[in-house]
Amino acid sequence: MAMHKILALFLVLILVSGCNQSEDVHIKNLNGKWNKKTEQKFDFEISDAGHPKNIIFVVRNNNDYPYSNLRLIVNFLNTKSGKKTVDTLNYVMAEPNGKWLGKGFGETKEILFLYKPDYKFPENGKYSIGIIQAMRNDNLPGIEDIGIKIETAKAKP
Repeated sequence: MAMHKILALFLVLILVSGCNQSEDVHIKNLNGKWNKKTEQKFDFEISDAGHPKNIIFVVRNNNDYPYSNLRLIVNFLNTKSGKKTVDTLNYVMAEPNGKWLGKGFGETKEILFLYKPDYKFPENGKYSIGIIQAMRNDNLPGIEDIGIKIETAKAKP
């Protein structure tokens, strides 16, 4: 009986670790206040540039967030080549009736915003993504966490 439990636990661990190999998630806690001058920087390494990736932003907000959208300035840097791109983005956070998009129980909701779908990194190496909030507030309330998720894109049939 104990051997069956150990074997079942071992299989679960293998499945869980196998699922995480194709994605990389980085989250920064902002404690509900994001200063306009504070860039949230995420450094990561790509070792399989031959496989396209989805780059996704993870945003967790609470009911103190005063807007239905979120504007971001994104600095995307290939540290090896020094090539930098800057994007200004606008994401919808709520339905017209004010209901938050995303998932979660209670006051905090998590929403995923697709930044670069099927992105093919030019080469293996180190990259950096910096995110700055571009809203009216110097200290933007209601954003609990900001992050990036990099996952291997699914092959298209």
